[in-house]
Amino acid sequence: MNILLISLLGCFVVALPSASAQKVKCCVTSPCLPKCQYLATKLPDLECFPKSSVEECITSIKDGDTDAMALEGERIYQAGLHPYDLRPIITEKQEKKCCYAVAVVKKDTDFTISDLKGKSSCHSCYKKPGGWNIPIGRLVAQNKIPWDGPDDMPLEKAVSQFFSSSCIPGISKALYPSLCQACQGDCSCSQSEKYSGDEGALQCLKSGHGQVAFVCQDAIPLSEKEHYQLLCMDGSRKSVDDYKDCYLAKEPFRAIISRKDVDSQHIYKVLKQIQDLHLSSTTFGGKEVSFPEPAPEMVELASSMDSFIYLGEDYYTAMRALRAGNTPAPPQDRPIEWCIISHAEQKKCDKLSSKIPRIKCTRASSVEECFRKIMRKEADAIAVDGGQVYIAGKCGLVPVMVEQYNQQSCGTNDGEASSYFVVAVVRKGSGVTWNNLQRKKSCHTGLNRNAGWKVPDSAICSKIPDCTLYNFFSKGCAPGADLQSNMCALCKGKGDESAVGDENKCKASSGEIYYGYDGAFRCLAEKTGEVAFIKHTIVGDYTDGKGPSWAKSLKSEEFELICPDLPDKTVKHTEFAKCNLAKVPAHAVVTREDARTDVVNVLTQARASPDLFVSEDERNLIFSDSTKCLQENTKSLEDFLTPNYIAMIERTYKTGQGVPDLVKACTLDTCSP
Repeated sequence: MNILLISLLGCFVVALPSASAQKVKCCVTSPCLPKCQYLATKLPDLECFPKSSVEECITSIKDGDTDAMALEGERIYQAGLHPYDLRPIITEKQEKKCCYAVAVVKKDTDFTISDLKGKSSCHSCYKKPGGWNIPIGRLVAQNKIPWDGPDDMPLEKAVSQFFSSSCIPGISKALYPSLCQACQGDCSCSQSEKYSGDEGALQCLKSGHGQVAFVCQDAIPLSEKEHYQLLCMDGSRKSVDDYKDCYLAKEPFRAIISRKDVDSQHIYKVLKQIQDLHLSSTTFGGKEVSFPEPAPEMVELASSMDSFIYLGEDYYTAMRALRAGNTPAPPQDRPIEWCIISHAEQKKCDKLSSKIPRIKCTRASSVEECFRKIMRKEADAIAVDGGQVYIAGKCGLVPVMVEQYNQQSCGTNDGEASSYFVVAVVRKGSGVTWNNLQRKKSCHTGLNRNAGWKVPDSAICSKIPDCTLYNFFSKGCAPGADLQSNMCALCKGKGDESAVGDENKCKASSGEIYYGYDGAFRCLAEKTGEVAFIKHTIVGDYTDGKGPSWAKSLKSEEFELICPDLPDKTVKHTEFAKCNLAKVPAHAVVTREDARTDVVNVLTQARASPDLFVSEDERNLIFSDSTKCLQENTKSLEDFLTPNYIAMIERTYKTGQGVPDLVKACTLDTCSP
């Protein structure tokens, strides 16, 4: 690999070539210009364009003049903010771990992270991740260091009022003398200060000039680990070796940042060319410069990756606190923000909000976008099916309340957890059976959803080599699939035949008329598809005059079930207990762990509302219409979904189109080699 790459990555911005241009434009700041110009002599695809600052490059990406640049954690946070809204598209993997910022104390002390006020502190360097950005940001975010933001006072002043004395190399000794009081030198981030850097900060603690040292996890020599402990954010203390369970935050590896609509594969190919040069050194400006560090491995990131997921909640909130100050504690009776994804859901949510004051509504474009909002604390809750609960769980969310479809089980949390049957529905007399299902046209509630995708994928493809639902059926509608695939061929968007280029076509939202339970059934009822994979109650709920306008003329006797246990037969739609594909967990409300109590309390109080489980215009809005009540779930994600169901979900990832993009984003370790 090219060992120049690690240095170059910190320098440039890449602009995507247009159809008529073959060059790739690299935006560089002055120190990096010679490196870029040298590489441009080796790679004809590169051109170099200097900018005066990183901020200017970030702005140029936002404006579309250039398309990507490499940044470290704090700048990734900045680039992800409005109005830039940039995201990481490629990361680098190094041979060593990134910085886990830790708070180190002597083992014979007895104070916790909540007792730091009035203590003396040692820091590796001002505005460095382990010594300042992460520890100070986290302490401010947790309201341990009082600071109301830059309009109140400089952050450095608030820190000087919090610690009795400090050594923070690199800070202004003239402005904040107490923050250099514990130093043994000129208080600079250089060899002129004895306590500079991680080793210096640890020496500051060891010599007694400070009572806590803020450093990266690898600063403590193996031979001295037994003398120290770490302060954890939960108030406990752990051994130095347990830093992965007791750190303030971690700064991930650098990443290439771009706009959300960029062709990241092209940028990756350009960087791969640089790697393939295998250069070790060159001459820049008449001086021989070598870069002994190993070149990073470039990893293209999932399209769902954003700055919040990449940086992680701890680091992200630390950076926000460094800029904005303390986060006010939410009021005890705060409303919960319910995330909705359609106009019909918005109408129902607004109606609920007018009757249940602690429910507010916030709109997103999809369920996965709701998950992002909940993670970022821009929303609090949404009810989803088991397959989506799994995705939410991989992103740190938890199921806290479950739909109960049995009235007799309401009023107690001791009854059997609710569930439903997944069924394959066909039109009576169509001749479609389980045995001749292959190459038929299919209707699905949505990609990666329980009844519509995961269960039929498992039932159909688990024993067929190289099988996917894409190649098993001739065509279908699975909202959320690739628009160019056969699984979007039957989708209709808003259903207006005169509409050209309907942007709602195959979207995983009610903008697509064949989305969800009602949409998949409508796809079958309108004879667009030949089989629909839905919940067992849907046929009864949408026929014999009980459905919306498009279903008013449908008769329940017109539909039958097919299943693997009766491969040559069809049965009445009411015989789902003997002819189904699987019994799966009920839909659940997911939220953050810190919002669990608020969400449960609000929904418990709202249970008396007659409108909670009633939908107008469309069916199954916010909650399933068949829901009788909500029950609190105290089980872990694994226990709620059950190991067998999780195994089924993960098996479908192998036989289908792979792991969902958001799961890839949420499970990527951006801080390990």
